Order: sequence, then structure tokens, then C-alpha cells
Amino acid sequence: MRIVKATLLTCAVAALPSVLFAQAAPAAGGQCQMPDAEYQVYNNANTQTDPKAKAAALEAYLTQFPNSCAKQGTLVNLIATYGSENPIDIPHAISAADRVLQLDPNNLDAVAAETFLHNLAATAAATGLTDPAKVAAAEVPELDKAVEYAQKGLAAAKPANVTDDAFNTAFKEKWYPTFYGVIGNDALQKKDYAGAIDAFKKEIAFVSADPKLAPQLNTPNQILLDVYYLASAYYQSTPPDYLNCAFYGAHVVGNVPDAMKPQFATLAKYCYKQYHGKDDGYDQLVQLATPSINPPATLATTITPKPTPAQIIADILKTTTPDQLATADKEYILQNGSPDQVETVWNSMKGKSFQFPGMVVVAATPQQIQVASPAAVVPGQTPTADLTFNMAAPEELPAKATAAQKSAFQKKQDAIAEAVQPGKTVTLTGTFDSYTPKPFMITLTDGAVVLPEAKKAAPAAHAPAAHRPAARKAK
Repeated sequence: MRIVKATLLTCAVAALPSVLFAQAAPAAGGQCQMPDAEYQVYNNANTQTDPKAKAAALEAYLTQFPNSCAKQGTLVNLIATYGSENPIDIPHAISAADRVLQLDPNNLDAVAAETFLHNLAATAAATGLTDPAKVAAAEVPELDKAVEYAQKGLAAAKPANVTDDAFNTAFKEKWYPTFYGVIGNDALQKKDYAGAIDAFKKEIAFVSADPKLAPQLNTPNQILLDVYYLASAYYQSTPPDYLNCAFYGAHVVGNVPDAMKPQFATLAKYCYKQYHGKDDGYDQLVQLATPSINPPATLATTITPKPTPAQIIADILKTTTPDQLATADKEYILQNGSPDQVETVWNSMKGKSFQFPGMVVVAATPQQIQVASPAAVVPGQTPTADLTFNMAAPEELPAKATAAQKSAFQKKQDAIAEAVQPGKTVTLTGTFDSYTPKPFMITLTDGAVVLPEAKKAAPAAHAPAAHRPAARKAK
């Protein structure tokens, strides 16, 4: 997520918008009357053209005249001045905003600036980090502060000295998308996916309803990036909403430069395939989603969902009798089938004995071995056991065994002990006895280890080709 964010924002330079309702620099007369000596210092500071020099001069003015009638306006000016530096001087800009709110807790300039600056500080805190947990740990403290001000901004009433048009144009249109976006990003980092979806949808609704703002939904900027985060929130929900993830992800893909499309398409394509079952029709979805941010009411019927597990199982059972199913298919049906399908398959298994090659040992004792079948092994992940073999009574030496027999017996026991070390791949035999659906585990009795030298003489393992779908996402 961080790489995508950094890439997209290269198209839109993050800069603190200008102040909203700050009064113009006061003259020597009027409501803010200054002695000539003070006005000279004040005017000199405000006429500086270099942001760093101006900020230093304004701070010096406030130090020299701490009770100036222009103190609040100067502090608001300082927020903008620090914000115009390249890069933005985030700590000093926040300090200026804090000082404004000490004088006027409801100052809209400072509330908006605090939201923007703490959000920017969150991004800066996570710069260079790639691990999602570390990114969240770095960002959330600053995001929480940004959210506090964002919520205050959304609840703010129009100041008495500001017109309705000015309030809508200079405050709501400029800042509401930022407020909603900050709230959404904070929720996303906390894995509050419902909260993230709610905030991002409100942001999109506000922007799309304003003809002046709506074009930003089709332009690489923070708002379009939040559309991508909305798609991500749908993907990470429980259960995942793959259809909405695919639509909003496709909207972003259709509106970023060609060079960026591949990295944004990864999520959109994945969600589309998870919903539809295959890639066909994806390009048509991008064409549909590109111009409009709102999914059509017919989206769920335009894109057909992939077959349900019950439908997949029904197709498998149409072509293969239960006793001819591969172990992978049997496990899939036991976990995903209807009660009738499960009963049919389990009845074909219970009490039957088979040989099981390619089992990965998870844990072993002389009495019991737990293994992961090939279908349960996910590359790069620690194997999770799905079969438990309760071992048959151990072989015993005859009472009058010869030295040669004792030696052969010990070699066999040593070979068995070596074969069932965790992580080893082993062949076992056993009889289906019982199973539990959650967590999934099949238990077999009369378990025995088939050593390599014995495999040649053993009956051929029952292992027809599996018909189940591709391996499911690891839980």
C-alpha cells in the first residue's frame, strides 16, 4: 500500500492550502491599531518573500510584541508560511496552529491545518517502512490527532462573520474531502474496515455531488488514492466484498497514467477473479468503471459470480463416484459441501483403508502422527495438519529373536523415527475413522509408516487426479 501511495502522490504535490478566513494585514489604524515602531517590524515581516525568512521574521515579531492585536492573524499567517516551505516545515506549522487554537479553539483555519498537517506527519513517520504492522504503528498516533481535528471540522458551524458562499467554497469544498479521507485512512490502519468504507464513501459522495470537485475523482490525486483505499477496505472486510473491491479498483486503474496501471490493477484483478472465477470480462469492467464512480445498479447481474462450493461439488459428483475421489476432493467436500454431499462422501470413506503418499509431518509421537496432506500445503507457509494417524500397536520382537533379527528390528525402528521427523515427507497407511469440520481434521486408526524400501511391494495408492478448485486462501 505504501509503494502505491508514494507513486500516485507524485502526480499531486502535497501542499498546505492557503488560509481561509484570515484578515488581511491590518493597517496602522482601524480595529488593530499599532504604534509606528511595532508596525514597521510587522510590515517588514509580512513583506518577506522567502518563506524561511518570513517565518523567522514573524516569529521574531511575536516574541517582541507578544500581546499584539495582530497576534492571532500573524499566527494564522505563520501556518501558511511554514506550509509554503519546500518541504513543509510540519513541526513548526503544527506549533503555529496549536497557538492559534489556544487563542481561539474554534478557529477554522487552525482546525483545517491541524488535520492536514497531522495527516502529513503520519505519512512522514512511516517513510521508509514496508512492514504493514510497523507502518500502522508509525502512522496511527498522528492519524488519531488528525481525526480529532477532522471530526471537529465536520461539526464546525459557519462563523457569524462569514457568508454562506464563502463557508461552502473556502471551507467545505476545500476541506471536507480531506476530513473524510483522514478518518477513512485512520480506520483502515486500525483494521476497522466498516468505518473506513463509511468514511471513504462519504468522501466520494461529497466530491461527486459538487460539479467543481467531481473531476478530481478522475485525476491522480489524494481523492483518487482514497478510492483505491476504499477498494482495499472492501477486500479486507470479513467476508471480503470482492465485487465492490473490483469496481472501485477498476475505476482507479482506468484513471491513472498507463505506467501506473499494473500496480493498481493487481488488487482490482484479484478481486474480480475471486468474484467471477476467471479473468474474462475484466477489461470491460475497467471500461465501465472508468467514467463513473458510482457502481451501476445492475453490476451484480452484469458480472456473474463464480460457482458456489455446492455447485462445484455437485459438478464433481456428477462425473466421479465418491469412492474414486482424490483425497483433496474429499477434504474439500467435507469442508464445503451441503449436509447431503458431506454424508455421501464420508460414508464412502469411513472404515476404508488407504495408503497416503506425500504427507508432510507436522508432529509425531510413537502413538500418533499429525500430517499435512499435499492439498493443505501452501508454499512459503508453515504446514497445518489436516490428518491425524493414531498408530497401530507397535511391532514386537519374538521372545527368542536372534541377534540378526534384533539388529534388523532396531534398524527399522530407527528408520521409522527418522521418517516421521517434523518437516519430513512420509507415506502412511490408515483407516478413516472420524473428522471434525472446524478446525478441519480427519482422524485415522491403525496407522503405519511405509518405509521407502517397502513402497515397491505396497499396493498402488488411491490417488486419482483432483477435481477441486485451486488452493483456497490460507486462513
